[in-house]
Amino acid sequence: MGGAPGSAGQLDRDYTAARHEAEVMAGASRDLAQRAMVYHHLFRHSGGNHAFPLLAAHGALWAGGHFARGERIGLGLSLSALHRPARRRARLAALAAFAEAFREINRRVCVEVYATYRFTLAHGERAGTDAYVDALLLDALNRCHHAVRRMRALGQAERARLFEAFFRWEQRAVVAPSVAAAANGFTWEPVRRLALRPSIRFAYMRHRETLHFANFADTDERIEKGLRAYAVAEAVGWDEVEARLSRYRALPAGCLTSAGTAFHTARARLLPPEHLRLAAARSVQPA
Repeated sequence: MGGAPGSAGQLDRDYTAARHEAEVMAGASRDLAQRAMVYHHLFRHSGGNHAFPLLAAHGALWAGGHFARGERIGLGLSLSALHRPARRRARLAALAAFAEAFREINRRVCVEVYATYRFTLAHGERAGTDAYVDALLLDALNRCHHAVRRMRALGQAERARLFEAFFRWEQRAVVAPSVAAAANGFTWEPVRRLALRPSIRFAYMRHRETLHFANFADTDERIEKGLRAYAVAEAVGWDEVEARLSRYRALPAGCLTSAGTAFHTARARLLPPEHLRLAAARSVQPA
């Protein structure tokens, strides 16, 4: 039996439903292209106001190539232990677990982006919503939803405020503890040093804008580099940043030209009909 609209019981149910849908749409840890498609849809649905998902799409697609390169490097370095097969197997297993931990972080961030956007779209202004969504993030997302309803683009300062609110929150709540655990648990030192010093260049960046990390496990450095990535994107222009997603050659055909169609086709395929029916009845559709 449903509660009154906006009641604690209804908010609980809709938040649980939003998180369940987010888990499904984020896919498994290796479904990086699927997550990029979801991120791109959220950016489009926000009228281009919610920039975090677009940069997260670049991050997911860049990571696909990065993990593949890391596995090849690890395989090459493991050859020094050919005469000790047990040690070699252990090192490669540890490397695989380390990479999987980062893919899982990527998946968890997607869950949070999707769930908070969808839930606040339906309930952002209702009393009690701040029990589910960080207060600063809730305020920034509500401004985004207001702008979409008025068919208005956020100003540069408001757009930056939303990006930074979400970015700082996810770094603190999701990324920092998980990166620390992964880094502390990986003891193959030469590969660990390489892994924590990536050079990240998203498809919209010039070579001189590459983000060279001294220690990826340092939260302050990740935040500084993330804000720099945002500043570069703002300077390049969001239409161009969006178009550059095609350069990874990983998104499904038609994803960029028909973002809504691609997303809703995937959503209808992945979610059971009963969930879709209840979501429609509660008017908590993501688009």
